[in-house]
Amino acid sequence: MGLHDENAAVTQVHFLPHQVELVTLLDDNSLHMWTLRAHKGVSELLEIGRFMLTGPPGAPPSVTRVTAVLAHSSGDLLLLGTEGGHVFIVEVPGFRELEERNISLDQVANSIPDDYIGRRNLEHVEALQENPVNPNHVVIGYGRGLMVIWDLENHCTIQHIPATQQLESVWWTEDGGYILSSHSDGSYCRWMVGGEDVEEEEKSDIPYGHFPCKAISKIIQLPTEEGPPYLLFSGGMPRASYGDRHCITVIHSKTHVALDFTSRIIDFFIIRDGPQHTGEPSALVVLVEEELVVIDLQTEGWPVIQTPYLVPLHSSAITCSHHVSAIPLKLWERVIAAGDLQNTHYSKKPWPITGGQNLAPDPPQRDLLLTGHEDGTVRFWDASGVCLYPMYKLSTAGVFHTDADPNDNMNQGMEGEWPPFRKVGCFDPYSDDPRLGIQKIHLCKYSGYLIVAGTAGQILVLELNDEAAEQTVEAKVVDLLQGQEGFRWKGHTRLDVREEPVLFPAGFQPFALVQCQPPAVVTALNLHSEWKLIAFGTSHGFGLYDYQQKNNVLVKCTLNPSDQLAMEGPLSRVKSIKKSLRQSFRRIRRSRVSLRKHHVNNAAKLQEANARLEAELAEMELAPVQRKIEARSSDDSFTGLVRTLYFADTFLSDSSHNTPSLWAGTNGGCVFAYMLHLPPVERRADEPVTAQPAKEIQLMHRAPVVGIVVLDGHGAPLPEPLEVAHDLARSPDMQGSHHLLVISEEQFKVFTLPKVSAKMKLKLTAVDGSRVRRVGVAWFGSSRSEDYGESGLVVLTNQGDLHVVSLPGVKMQVQHPCIRREDVSGIASCVFTKHGQGFYLISPSEFERFSLSARYVVEPSCLVEVPLRSGTSSQRRALPDGAPSAHRNARQDSEDAEVLQEIQKSLEGDQTSFLENNVKSAVA
Repeated sequence: MGLHDENAAVTQVHFLPHQVELVTLLDDNSLHMWTLRAHKGVSELLEIGRFMLTGPPGAPPSVTRVTAVLAHSSGDLLLLGTEGGHVFIVEVPGFRELEERNISLDQVANSIPDDYIGRRNLEHVEALQENPVNPNHVVIGYGRGLMVIWDLENHCTIQHIPATQQLESVWWTEDGGYILSSHSDGSYCRWMVGGEDVEEEEKSDIPYGHFPCKAISKIIQLPTEEGPPYLLFSGGMPRASYGDRHCITVIHSKTHVALDFTSRIIDFFIIRDGPQHTGEPSALVVLVEEELVVIDLQTEGWPVIQTPYLVPLHSSAITCSHHVSAIPLKLWERVIAAGDLQNTHYSKKPWPITGGQNLAPDPPQRDLLLTGHEDGTVRFWDASGVCLYPMYKLSTAGVFHTDADPNDNMNQGMEGEWPPFRKVGCFDPYSDDPRLGIQKIHLCKYSGYLIVAGTAGQILVLELNDEAAEQTVEAKVVDLLQGQEGFRWKGHTRLDVREEPVLFPAGFQPFALVQCQPPAVVTALNLHSEWKLIAFGTSHGFGLYDYQQKNNVLVKCTLNPSDQLAMEGPLSRVKSIKKSLRQSFRRIRRSRVSLRKHHVNNAAKLQEANARLEAELAEMELAPVQRKIEARSSDDSFTGLVRTLYFADTFLSDSSHNTPSLWAGTNGGCVFAYMLHLPPVERRADEPVTAQPAKEIQLMHRAPVVGIVVLDGHGAPLPEPLEVAHDLARSPDMQGSHHLLVISEEQFKVFTLPKVSAKMKLKLTAVDGSRVRRVGVAWFGSSRSEDYGESGLVVLTNQGDLHVVSLPGVKMQVQHPCIRREDVSGIASCVFTKHGQGFYLISPSEFERFSLSARYVVEPSCLVEVPLRSGTSSQRRALPDGAPSAHRNARQDSEDAEVLQEIQKSLEGDQTSFLENNVKSAVA
């Protein structure tokens, strides 16, 4: 990966022919040269030069503002067309401007007929194209439509092509006999290349006329061995009817298809067969704003080739994530098999873009990353290696009645429709119903059960089935308000469940549904597949559901009577501004009253307090400077919102009998503990599960509880459900005393069990002012010894810093900056793995991966084999057939003028030292 020092967008990228070097153009008008170099056995992309055009003194910036770039087939020249209409010729890789070979606007204007100049201004250089047959000839296309064929050797004009419409792009056919030009009115023209000026185009066509059309931004024509050529162009749609479509039209023989993409087209090119890529067109590669799409042009129907990398994560907006480590092989294979059944519409051809070697070792385990999306889908990604690879997609929309017609097929156009649209790509930012959005996911890798919770209070319980099945999903409504009067839900309504049987494809199929009432967003979710229980929470309370008997076990309302905001729903947040202002003024008033009270008799007590303080400090050690933390008011909004749910088999009633339990933490700093009674296995299907309240903890500062962990007698976190049964974890120690670790936004506090008395704590907010946003338990394996490892807490704060806290001692171990504190969405999207790694969104479409573990590090390692190159320029680059002798003469002249070059390099900055500095920085 290469990173520019400048904070500017990359607007163009051009490979230099026959080399492993490329040139980038930034929007600050700077050009950068990059090369692939092998270092310590892997390839690195290093910057070896930079350049910016400089015009004559006093010239406006438009004279040197680059608008078009042509990398000449010789590999030695760059042609730079500018906004001022000039073409600068630069020698690479040294970025030496060949002033004697530049093509000025005046030279071109003097060589064309006066009548054309008199009525039209040439404007900027829109396009540069080289003659495939004779590299000495290039066509220069100007914005107003004029095209000029220029002879680089003789430095003169050969032919003028006076198009009258604004020019968008040009294409020189492979035989060198014709030039295609596309224009802003949706037309393209075919011009014959000859010795004399062309008065009229040979062929002009508006493919989607007669009404006004949008511009054709790029056009390509490629021949075939037998039959008519392929014609491809982007744009050209009728402006009034389909002006918002992003299309590439492909025409071959009698086949005419308008490939309809859901995001803006950036660029496209064709891959051809043969060792020199001069054979039949085989694939169309399209880069659109949100994804990379490759079309198979040699298979009937032109299907899409599945992308092995750069798959769009955000086909629908990502709303939540869930990571599962060390997936068992059987579950892995079943998920892959279900995903293969969804990919039958893809082409069978292999990925056509090849090159390089992947040197990364095989991943030590199989990891899954599950992403929930706004349209109600859950996508399964292979997160074992560097690239996220799609495995399977689950859709929950079929369970409910939505506005979308299930028979509506968007992939194929109607018979006889014009233009002949065909939807391509998987990016689909539109959701039929925002209530379908997935908010929480939990997968048990041992039992294969999956639970997903949504925006409208729906919790689906799913199990993996290798065959398609038709079944009815039973809905169980849970009233979290428990009949409390005086509350009226002002948010969205719940989703309507289909009462008729639904055919679910192979994969994860729902068999139970819990519907919270009011239908608020589900804020916490947990699954205990060994006990067959699900815990769920919203802003109104939490509940416990037995998915084996399909019964409610527990419902607890945590709503504060004064919290009206929790009843308004996510769409009514504006109504709370008045209340927020009122609460702020109340806090200010309370603080002023307390200050007045403390001020009374303050002077009389000052001397006595100072004396007492000096005596205490003489006997005790000074503690670190800490901030004063104000206790949060119980009247604050959303104090009843459930933040975390936790299952534990521990000691609640006494120290000799362990019992199953459920723990819940709220936004108001309250922790609820319930003892669960589970019937014996043989009567589990008949006898009900019961729950009774056991403990309740109220944190002094009322900080939100974001995590709960129970530590066994050895101080280790309790294993996951079914983990011990599968011999993947040792049994928890039940002989020593257990401890409860409560993680709030402000501190980590350890309580003894079963008495629930405070034992120790680690303050965070009081020390550095940060607050806990994400927390997880991780196992840190030693990089030197396979048998040694430690458990710890991984913490992400609102400052974007990562902390590792030791267990059971609760001591701060390390701290690393990770995410910019301004990146609120990135911090909110972070998810930790069980082995000290993590993912967070650096943009709506990109996950960044980090690791805090020395043993588990995933990083790219690849090698692109570069052909050996000699030291001299003439040996390193062989001129292609038909290259002009002027290039050879220019190269000889440059070799004779080495002294002048050295002087110029010393003035502009030595390129060699520039490269060495980059190599050193890359190694460091």
